[in-house]
Amino acid sequence: MLSNVYLDKLDKELEQRGLRFTRYADDTIVFTKSEKAANRVMKSITEWIERKLFLEVNVTKTKVVRPTRSKYLGFTFLKHGGEWKVKPTTEKKKKLKQKLSEYLKRNKAIARPLAETIKRVNEIARGWINYFRIGMMKQFVEEFGAWLRHKMRVIVLKQWKVPKRIYKNLCYLNQKYKCGFDHKAIYKVANSRLGWYRRSGMNVVNYIISPEVLETRIKDGAGLLNPLNYYLRNVGI
Repeated sequence: MLSNVYLDKLDKELEQRGLRFTRYADDTIVFTKSEKAANRVMKSITEWIERKLFLEVNVTKTKVVRPTRSKYLGFTFLKHGGEWKVKPTTEKKKKLKQKLSEYLKRNKAIARPLAETIKRVNEIARGWINYFRIGMMKQFVEEFGAWLRHKMRVIVLKQWKVPKRIYKNLCYLNQKYKCGFDHKAIYKVANSRLGWYRRSGMNVVNYIISPEVLETRIKDGAGLLNPLNYYLRNVGI
């Protein structure tokens, strides 16, 4: 709040100079047409801030960069169809996965009710998508959704624990939703010596514990968010 009040003078100065800019609190980015103009503007605005507002500009954070290499509030820029667009930075995408990976660590996740896990995962994913909703990220959100569903299938199988229960539950879902797998294929998965992660990526598990099952029917009415559908339906551009 104090930044917005005190730096209102900076906004007016930038507007008076005819510069295109955006500011959030004390974080400001100014757009120019060339590197030469950018260096000139940075020098003159830095001097103005220190002379008029008596503030010291952080020289390590103040720099001239091309739009595609810039980072601002978690966003960077790209040119698409002749127009400049924004997208989440690679670091922000990695942090989202890291946060969920930590929450979905198997030893922790299997100890919680599945509905509780799904609810928290949905909150994290929705919050991230809502923040970056103005960005172009369809491909990432689609890949993220597949990654998330794989993680959840691992947890589901691990909670079922023993081969007999895995076989029984997969057979039930296979019959209920008419997936078409025979008992031999399901038995092979249930008794596989592969690790949980690899077993959860097998066709039998992917098709029986389908996105639709995870989204609406898995347990206690708790449906896993489909990130791509949510992005496109609610906040995608």
